[in-house]
Amino acid sequence: MGTSTTDDDGESANHIYYNYIYSYRIPILIIVYLVACTKPVEEGRVKMKPVSKNNNDKKETVQVQVVAPVKKKKKKIYLTFDDGPNKGTKNVLDIVKGENIPVTFFIVGEHVFASVNQNNTWDSLQMATQIDICNHSYTHALHNKFETFYESADTVVADFQRAHDSLDLKNNIVRTPGRNTWRIDSLQFTDLKKSKAAVDSLQKAGFVVMGWDLEWHYDHKELTVKNSADDLLRQIDSVFNNKKTRSPEHLVLLAHDQVYGKTKDSAELRQLIQKLKLKEDYELSLVTSYPGASN
Repeated sequence: MGTSTTDDDGESANHIYYNYIYSYRIPILIIVYLVACTKPVEEGRVKMKPVSKNNNDKKETVQVQVVAPVKKKKKKIYLTFDDGPNKGTKNVLDIVKGENIPVTFFIVGEHVFASVNQNNTWDSLQMATQIDICNHSYTHALHNKFETFYESADTVVADFQRAHDSLDLKNNIVRTPGRNTWRIDSLQFTDLKKSKAAVDSLQKAGFVVMGWDLEWHYDHKELTVKNSADDLLRQIDSVFNNKKTRSPEHLVLLAHDQVYGKTKDSAELRQLIQKLKLKEDYELSLVTSYPGASN
């Protein structure tokens, strides 16, 4: 009687086949899953740094993202003081030295030689560090006779030249008394048209004319400030936010140092400086670093 092995052989063959497929199915699924889950690294504003890693004598490259910090550009503020040397100049100088900040003094030539105290203050200004000394004319517009002064371009140029030579100034930056005028490269502005010819002549004579973006106003009779440090700080923020400076991100602040002869006003000046130093977006600078001023 013959023995049939078809069913047994067939069942045995199928069993071997499925065992073969099952034994490879899991590794294949794992590979497919890993490929599907792997995403390419997008290229951005980062620097890719390869790092070698040993694993069972096989080298594997790992991509490490190194992000360079972005340095924020600060807005520049130029603190400037007109009309010195006078009774308030020494107080201003003591404050800025104590706070260790750069400021600029626009000096009137006659004031340097008006008294022993003013001459001594002038000597202190020259010895101070982080100080720019600039030209505010010799006679302060013929002692505040503004209309007469600006009628003659030759008179204006001669007056500024006299101050420059007698004080042996190291730069050609000037500020016109009683007038907010600018002549720095292509930056041209004249508040009163009657003064235009005289200011143009200053530029032709080689002077750089700097006005101001914001003034710390004061009472001319009492010689006291009209705005607190907080008020002025809000004005500075507003001028920057509304982009009302002559040069973007650069603000020239005008003050008059004779105002700070009293303790209360000097305290306001110190408060303003301290609060500006705490502003991370602002940086105090000398006018010689103003765009185009040193050319």
